[in-house]
Amino acid sequence: MQFVATTRAQQGTGASRRLRYTGKTPGIVYGAGQDTQAIELDHNNLFHALQKEEFHSSILDMELDGKVTKVVLRDVQYHPFKPMVLHVDFQRVDENTKVESKVALTYEGAEQSPAVKDENCTVTPLVQELSIISVPTKRPEVIKVDLSGLTSKSNLTLRHLVKLPAGVKAVVRGSNKNPALVSIKLPEVAVDAGAAAAPAAAPAKKGKK
Repeated sequence: MQFVATTRAQQGTGASRRLRYTGKTPGIVYGAGQDTQAIELDHNNLFHALQKEEFHSSILDMELDGKVTKVVLRDVQYHPFKPMVLHVDFQRVDENTKVESKVALTYEGAEQSPAVKDENCTVTPLVQELSIISVPTKRPEVIKVDLSGLTSKSNLTLRHLVKLPAGVKAVVRGSNKNPALVSIKLPEVAVDAGAAAAPAAAPAKKGKK
């Protein structure tokens, strides 16, 4: 995903305020062994880009003064009640910089698995994307999850279902470091309607003494 920025000449609170009045958003770009650089972006274009998950989770191509640099979004400051972006930070990345990003999971082979074909189970994906850390050249576009060998007794967690490419590490936050990626629902057992409708036997009456 590509966006356009230009070098920001004036800095400071007053300069940033004046910049926002003209429909621009101030920001900075840093990292990759270079000095921090002040930049400005068209506010409306930036605001719409921020509505897309890809802008937050992918390595971006920033066209700065005619030169394209790969960056990742690091911080966004919004106005407390107006739909306005006040400031944005980007980090430069190069071929040796490991960055965290999100990659979509694609599930394949469920219909051909023993769980579905032989056991009539219903397989439902629970996780649609995975956070990873890698250098840009190792980042996969998608991560395929092969479900063709799935059975009702299979282990359904991340470590058992996902084989990550070399140089790629999964990032899982929270207490559960090995979350389930899919759920399996066994077929419902049919109930005999006649047996279900049969009245319960009345208790025997006690005779009089």
